[in-house]
Amino acid sequence: MNQDSNANQLFLPPSQRDHYQGTLTAPIVLVKYGNYQSPQCGEVHRLIQAVQQHFNSVFAEENRLCVVFRHFIENSIYPQAQKAAEVAEAAAAQGQFWQMHEMLFTHQHALDNGYLVEYANRLELDIPQLLQDLSKQRHVDRINEDVESGYQSGVITAPALFINGIRYCDRWSLEELTTTIDTASH
Repeated sequence: MNQDSNANQLFLPPSQRDHYQGTLTAPIVLVKYGNYQSPQCGEVHRLIQAVQQHFNSVFAEENRLCVVFRHFIENSIYPQAQKAAEVAEAAAAQGQFWQMHEMLFTHQHALDNGYLVEYANRLELDIPQLLQDLSKQRHVDRINEDVESGYQSGVITAPALFINGIRYCDRWSLEELTTTIDTASH
């Protein structure tokens, strides 16, 4: 199979296995591949938050936009991203993925092990359970599945964004992104 022909399409459609905000049946589904250590991923995280606020204020009806996050770890460039992703998944197992997701992006300059435990403590997670999850690498397969689905979609570096299954390749600006999303929703 020629990978280039599918390089601009999302290989694995969003599903219940994903971490998402909104509903998967929304007219606009954004899938972001990222990691918690990349400064660019942090910038795109804030950009997507602005997009969410924009669409929530423009459209009175809810569920117009669904945001999906998938891990895309690049260990050679971002050595702390793997452990941060594992902490996010351990938080997800305790029902607090999005809270930890936000915490990690807010503090992406401090992702050493001690800080990761501190963030979990701030969220009042079960720390012994989290540490056990990390030591037994319980969530590594889940993270690797995200990374593999990224590769299958032509992702080679994070961040990468797909809008309704099509790769977004324009500038990372609020104006460009909202225009593209608006066009995709019609």
